[in-house]
Amino acid sequence: MHTLTTFDFLIRLATGVACGALIGVERQWRARMAGLRTNALVATGATLFVLYSVTVGDAGSPTRVASYVVSGIGFLGGGVILRDGAGVRGLNTAATLWCSAAAGVLAASGRLELAVLGTLSVLAVHLVLRPAGRLLDRAPASGSDPDSTARATVHVVCERQVETHVRAQLLQALTAGALAPTGLRARREDEGQATSLRATVAIGGQVAPALEQVIARLSLEPGVRDLHWHLEDEETEHDRPRVLA
Repeated sequence: MHTLTTFDFLIRLATGVACGALIGVERQWRARMAGLRTNALVATGATLFVLYSVTVGDAGSPTRVASYVVSGIGFLGGGVILRDGAGVRGLNTAATLWCSAAAGVLAASGRLELAVLGTLSVLAVHLVLRPAGRLLDRAPASGSDPDSTARATVHVVCERQVETHVRAQLLQALTAGALAPTGLRARREDEGQATSLRATVAIGGQVAPALEQVIARLSLEPGVRDLHWHLEDEETEHDRPRVLA
């Protein structure tokens, strides 16, 4: 059996948990499906599985267990990938969970520096490449391709008693802005005291001005608590709600 002291075990485990938690902090701040706890748990599980294999005598055991971790995370990631109309959501979340598991595997194998570098690379992809992705996503919708369209979601949270009125105003504002609604979902929030409305629209041309006009119009309605919009395959600053007085 391979000699692994309790101290080494704790150091590797703590590094794996910390790497997963660090990735999860960014995801939690962006209000993604898998946040702090999920990414930390994925990294913890991957670390523990590989740590167990390290303690057994077979030199090839850690490699085999790591391959099983990769397969297991594939099933877990498949659970967060959802089809939304003509698009697919959750791909970034699934890929991030995969990376959290990889950081845990590196930490468990004793490659702590590589685990930290891998974690920083994941954060760099989310934080540094997001603006570049935003520019690339908006380029076709800005008029370079007249036949192109973008899909966006307008999110409105209002008091329950004005739900019917706000729903009607939302659809009216979208229609007035020449936006074509492709779906509308309602969900109760705040123990039934509020309603969350999500309208998906297909839009061509300049994206931001058209949607900002809708937001500005709805912000004048009484009972509206917060508003935001975002492109379907984009995570931008518009994801953060506008809290209204």
